[in-house]
Amino acid sequence: MLAIALLPAAMPLPALALDDAQKKEMGEFIREYLIANPEILLEVQDALTQKRETMRQQQASVAVEANREALFSSTHDIAIGNPDADVTIVEFFDYNCGFCRRAHADMEALLEKDKNVRFILKEFPILGPDSADAHKVSDAVRKLSPETYPAFYRAMMAAEGKATEESAMELAVELGLSEEALRKTMTENPNDASVQEAYQLATSLGITGTPSYVLGNEAVFGAVGVDTLQEKVSNIRACGAATC
Repeated sequence: MLAIALLPAAMPLPALALDDAQKKEMGEFIREYLIANPEILLEVQDALTQKRETMRQQQASVAVEANREALFSSTHDIAIGNPDADVTIVEFFDYNCGFCRRAHADMEALLEKDKNVRFILKEFPILGPDSADAHKVSDAVRKLSPETYPAFYRAMMAAEGKATEESAMELAVELGLSEEALRKTMTENPNDASVQEAYQLATSLGITGTPSYVLGNEAVFGAVGVDTLQEKVSNIRACGAATC
């Protein structure tokens, strides 16, 4: 009975039960402890970053399952690589994204190294009016001449300077397409639906920049490099998920 009676006295008081002097003393103690052990702040920051990344991936995983058809079988997209590949990578890109242009080399390297991979190209114009206009031309190329689209895409990614409607049209004409036919398609059959779909998917997946990828059940944010992409491709083959 005595032990039970003394138990409340031995338990720490809730913060609301502390008087002002006790709160001040506790605050000074915490401050001195953190100053003496500042590495704790780095540990807290790392833990917060990891927690946010875990939550972001959980959101993306749910979104991938909910939007699998729009991601991997949309009529608005064209794939390059092996059409019968056992692993498909969806890439969200913008023609004016410098990181996308550098990541393009990673894609080409992976396609050269692994003949059983394909990339679905998800046009995601987010870098201003010039990007939006360049992607309008790109969409018209896809609709008029899907067999020309891969060459057009590669030429756009290799081009120097800013991608605009004019530069995109010039490349399309160089590849043998009619400017008149392209402009007619842009007017009569614009890319509104494809852009809307890309934006909705990006919002669901938590994608806010380019390049971003979807592999298996996972979203990959940023130009992570060919080695990381290859590792995730290997994981999908080994365990069915991008991260085993």
